Amino acid sequence: MKQVARWARAEWGPLYTTVRGALAKRRLRAVPMAVAAVCLTALLQFVQNQSWGYRFVQDIGGVRAADPLWPALLRTPLSLFVPALDLPVWGALVQILVVFGIAEVCLGWWRTLTVAYVATLAGTLYARVGIALGPHSPLGLPASDAWVVDTGPSAAVVGLAVVVGRQYGAYVTTGAVAAAMVVEVALKDNLAGKEHLAAITGVVALYAALAAGRRLRRRWRQRRPGSRAGSGRSGLPPIQS
Repeated sequence: MKQVARWARAEWGPLYTTVRGALAKRRLRAVPMAVAAVCLTALLQFVQNQSWGYRFVQDIGGVRAADPLWPALLRTPLSLFVPALDLPVWGALVQILVVFGIAEVCLGWWRTLTVAYVATLAGTLYARVGIALGPHSPLGLPASDAWVVDTGPSAAVVGLAVVVGRQYGAYVTTGAVAAAMVVEVALKDNLAGKEHLAAITGVVALYAALAAGRRLRRRWRQRRPGSRAGSGRSGLPPIQS
């Protein structure tokens, strides 16, 4: 038990301390963006379940691979707050409150939204590539998936879990999330599962690009006359909570 407790402290200790401190000090005022996102998702759920509201919500936040690319890209940011009609809305609300809230404390609200958008965008673009590849390719999708309404926060949640876990040294948790998505695709080879893998790929690419950018900036500063060697770890920009 002591070894398990020691491992848990090493895995989740820094993350727990950061989140607990912020919530103890400011409560929900520490996560205004996450609270606003929950309210927006609940509002969109209410509207799309009205006879007059479904078409409106689809026009502003519904995404399908069959749609023209540019309108789909314009709808993508809002699409992650439109709950999927075939899933219970409380699941989406809990995911947003918990995962977006933790990410907002750890990364800041604008970084959280950036990662969420990149993850969602990666899934949206993958759907088009997968359909073009066809069902006979390991990365492909059947043509019928082009008409699936592709909304909800799940891709963003997966992407945020990976980034926060990586940023705070929770490597086992990060690996477990990625492994769970692989198992999901193996057990149920569908659009949602493969989009989750695309979301992980997208945020990993974002993380790697930011890390490479920071390394290049450090090297450039070190080569300037009179400069001193910088310090700091690579990854996302310094955390501001």
